[in-house]
Parts: sequence; structure tokens; C-alpha cells
Amino acid sequence: MGPQVDPVPSDIVVPKEADVVIVGGGIIGTSSALYLAERGLKVVLLEKGHVGGEQSSRNWGWVRQADRDPREFDLIREAMRLWREMGAHGVGDTGFRETGIFFAARRGREVDGYRAWVKAAAEHGIASEVIEGEAVRAVMKDDLSPPPAGLWCPSDGCAEPQKAAPAIALAARAKGAVILTDCAVRGLETALGEIVSVVTERGSIKTKRVVLAAGAWSRRFLKDLGVTLPQLKMRSTVSRTSPVTGGPDAGIWDDVIGIRKRADGGLTVANGVANVAALTPDHLRFALDFLPALMADWQHVSLSFGSRFFREIDDWPTRPLDKTSPYEKTRVLDPQPDVRFLRRTMTELKRRFPSFQDTRIVQAWAGFIDVTPDVVPVISEVDGLSGLVVATGFSGHGFGIGPGAGWLVADLVTGTTPFVDPTHFRLSRFSDGSKPKPASRL
Repeated sequence: MGPQVDPVPSDIVVPKEADVVIVGGGIIGTSSALYLAERGLKVVLLEKGHVGGEQSSRNWGWVRQADRDPREFDLIREAMRLWREMGAHGVGDTGFRETGIFFAARRGREVDGYRAWVKAAAEHGIASEVIEGEAVRAVMKDDLSPPPAGLWCPSDGCAEPQKAAPAIALAARAKGAVILTDCAVRGLETALGEIVSVVTERGSIKTKRVVLAAGAWSRRFLKDLGVTLPQLKMRSTVSRTSPVTGGPDAGIWDDVIGIRKRADGGLTVANGVANVAALTPDHLRFALDFLPALMADWQHVSLSFGSRFFREIDDWPTRPLDKTSPYEKTRVLDPQPDVRFLRRTMTELKRRFPSFQDTRIVQAWAGFIDVTPDVVPVISEVDGLSGLVVATGFSGHGFGIGPGAGWLVADLVTGTTPFVDPTHFRLSRFSDGSKPKPASRL
């Protein structure tokens, strides 16, 4: 069972029409709804389960610039500004706070890589530094085995994943957006390359503009429209602990350790490098597309084969829009956590930090990360289908960048000059011969 997410009661009536319909109630969908509603559009957000039910509530809660792919620099810089300005947009408590985030470096090549990253980030207005010795120990507090150096970004921070998307959704509703939960979208009706309506399990909504922010589901949804999105699912396990006293206040990444302090007094704990690819037919279809990413990070990816492979075969055929869809069969993706990774992380955590000796895991969960071949999101219009904007494939980086992505989506939907260059995020990069490569980890 996943984490407890702040509830967002559903509106009751399904509108007959809308200026824009958003598919998906995670951090991307709710942020898009907020900024589109602020621009005066009649917005309807549709979520098959509950707001923030999947990866938006299951991530680490980091809001980071540190170690970002350079293609995301401008977007994350603006996203940080939007996190700080949430209150001005009527958003309630998201738990956002600046704590700093530290990426440990235990090898010379890592230090060199971080120094190059610091220089590149500075050109985009992101302040960070490589720290060593006493400065590292000041961040790591009572760590008995601190790394010799690392990347430090003091303006980075965190928010509470179980609060953020719901708080943003409620703010969007206050500005006029309709939020419908337990209302799956079965597909789109189109004519002559344009959207005519969105078909839900509770009826149709007439619209010419749609935002697809469906996370791990986006690949299948687009397939039914004849659009190919090379995106795979990666399973990641996270846990929360009992309250702690002492230890680092910053977010820490150090090989098997990924931690941050939570607003409830405990820690969010994850293995910093462990992700599982539960094989599906798409892993075979896109094997060549993802080969560079796998080769670059092969030691941190485990493969598994099980029932999901056959379940996705069963769900693959396109259904008529008047029939029950796969989105109604699975309201919330809730995979089983991989406790072997957590055991290793907790053992290392207690070995290194005396202040965490009595810490215990209270709850563990897993979620599916939506990954692209270059580990960079798609935030893009779709060639050949006017009015559709896709925002997906955030590759484990989506929570922190979410408000920025939502603003960019609003720019694309309204035809406003984008506040950052969207070229790197175009869907067509996977089919126009560009062959983009990954430059960061999941």
C-alpha cells in the first residue's frame, strides 16, 4: 500500500465542454491546471484514481538543481522560483523548504565531473560548489565515514510529496478548475488531425485542447492515438522512518544512501542507486533506443521478469471508447517495494550515523518512474494532432521540476512565448535523427 496522500474531494458534475482537459492528477497535471486556470481558461482535470496517487506521492521529495542534466538547467531554475512563490498563487502547505542537497564524491573522476557541472550550471544562474574536508563534515554531521568531497547546492531543498500535488490541485480549483477523481479517460475523439472531445468513463467532454500528464500511462495512451513515445517504466522503492534526532539536515546522496528529513520528524530513505526494470513487451520494442542509457548506468539497474509482462500483453489492444479501459482496471499503480534494497540502505545508515541507531522503517512503498531514452522529459506538442500537449517521461526528476513543467505546458497550450526554450523537450527528438543521449542518472 502506498503512502497516505492528502485527500482532494472530487467535483461531482462532468462538464459538457472545456477550454482544456488535463489527463492526470500528479504534480505535472495539477501544476498545469493551476497556471492554465490563472490565465483564464476553463480547465477540467481528470484523474482515474486520486490526486497524487502514483509517482507524485511516492518519490523522495527532493526539489533539486544539483546534478541535473544541463538540458534541464533553465527549467529547474524557474521551477525553484515557482516553488518559493507557491503562496502567492494561493497554494497551501506543500512542505517546501530550502535545506541544501549534497551529492557525495568518493572518486577523483566524480570530483572532476562535479567541478565541470558547477561551471556549466553557473552559466545558467545556478549557484553550487564542490566542497571538501571540513565543509563536507559540516553537512554530513555525525557521519563516521564522510566522503572526501561532493557537490553542494545550498539553495536546493525538499517538499512533501503527499501534500504537494493535492495542495496545488486545491489552489487550481479555487481559481476555477474542475477536479474530477475516479474518472478515467478512455481516449480522445479526433477528426482531420484535431481533437474533438475527451471520452471518460462518465461521459464525453467537448474540447480542442488536451494535456496528457499521465506519467507511466502516457506511452499506452499515445499508442491508441497512433503516436509512438519511447518510454519505459522503472520501479523504485522508498520508505519512511520513525522520528529521528540529529544527523544531516540536508538531502544526501551517497551510493546506497538517499535520505532527507521529513516534516513529520522521520526520514525518507531510499537506496541511492537501485532501480528495477520489470520487463514488459515495451522493453523489447525499445531495446535499441534505451541501450545507451542502460550501458551508462547498467550497474544500478536490475532486471526482473514476472506477471507484468503478460498483463501488459493483455492490456495492449486498443479498446472501443464505449468499453471498459485498462485505466479503470488499475486505478493506482501500486507495485510491491523491494525490501532487499532497503535493508542494505538501513544497515549502512546505522553503521555510519550514530544518531540514527534506533531508527526503524515505519512504511515502505514502490512506484513506477516514467523513463525516456535520454532521461529528459517530453514537454511538447504532437505533430499531426493539433491541440495535444504531452508532459511525461520525467525519469525520476519530475517532482522538483513539476511547477516549471506546468508553467511551460501552460505556455504551449495558450500559444504564449515559452518562458524557457522547449527544444530539448520536443517529442520529435526521438524520431528526427537527433538520437539524444543521457547525461544524468535517474
